[in-house]
Amino acid sequence: MELTREEERMLSGDMGEGVQKAMEILVSIGDIYGAERLIPVRSVQISGVSYKTIGDAGLEFLKDFASLNARAGVLATLNPAGIDLELENSDVPEGFLRKQREILKAYEAMGAVPSCTCTPYLAGNKPGFGEHVAWAESSAVAYANSVIGARTNRESAITALASAIAGRTPLYGLHLDENRLPTLRVSVSTELASVKDFSALGYYVGKHFDGIPIFEGIKPGVEGLKTLGAALATGKITMFHIAGVTPNETGDTGGLEEIDFGEDEKREVMEELNTCEDPDVICIGCPHCTIDEMRQVIAANPDREVWVYTARQNKHRIAERIKNPNIRIISDTCMVVQPLEEMGITSIGTNSAKCAFYTRNLSGLDVRFDTMRKLLKSD
Repeated sequence: MELTREEERMLSGDMGEGVQKAMEILVSIGDIYGAERLIPVRSVQISGVSYKTIGDAGLEFLKDFASLNARAGVLATLNPAGIDLELENSDVPEGFLRKQREILKAYEAMGAVPSCTCTPYLAGNKPGFGEHVAWAESSAVAYANSVIGARTNRESAITALASAIAGRTPLYGLHLDENRLPTLRVSVSTELASVKDFSALGYYVGKHFDGIPIFEGIKPGVEGLKTLGAALATGKITMFHIAGVTPNETGDTGGLEEIDFGEDEKREVMEELNTCEDPDVICIGCPHCTIDEMRQVIAANPDREVWVYTARQNKHRIAERIKNPNIRIISDTCMVVQPLEEMGITSIGTNSAKCAFYTRNLSGLDVRFDTMRKLLKSD
């Protein structure tokens, strides 16, 4: 890999052990993927924030890195933690709380912003079209590449942290024009009437196919776009195109493999993801809710317990308007990385295929996957 003079100094340790360690990680990744050089990044989104997902080994890694006086050189925001930082969290085990706070302390010591949201593009970390970033949250990676037109690979927690400290990432994968073109055409022959339906579409395509799909005949709004990308990313897909909607070049799409998503495919997803009828709690916000989604929950006046997950600034904007005691607004975390199984929860309802997939596989919970409207009313 060709390094600049400054990068050679960073790698040799002239700028400190923390920067040296970050560069060693990035150069190794670049060598693996055949990158010719490193490129500057505008921002970083770091995953691996919840104690539930990184455990003691991850905590010790972060402490060791922080002890090297490593500091982020670019804007670095954090993924959801395992707790709401503004609540007492009395239903969370004390040991979990203590170690979660240690994780956040280590990240903050390295200059990361404790935004703790999976939608950084709605919370102050929104790159411009064509800008290079290094993001690790899978749903945000799909949104950045596809909807914003920024450029990022699906980073790991470690490589994202290294990019934050070095301010660089290897030039390979989705940073290159030739790797961003569609490889699969998806026709939709069934009605997509809700966020749940867009989520089912993404889950089906992500499960059965690789590459970069181009969808035809759909026009989702912001909520549909973020949930489509999140569901696609439960597989290996980190970018998509929508004809007439997304901003990226598609090139000549003639000759692409074609698939159809119809009623049978939608039914397949529903049958796979549904394992219960009457969940303990309804969880809305995977990815984190927009203000409009929160307003929909409030307007529905639910008659059962609903946990709404969102970015902290959204919670502050709308929490005081809520009069219904069944609605609980939660920030800084999400149902996937919370220790729900240690909080007495055995089943949830959700309109997110990503949530349904991961809560079953990470937490062993039963799931009802349905529209928000149907979930919010017990009848």
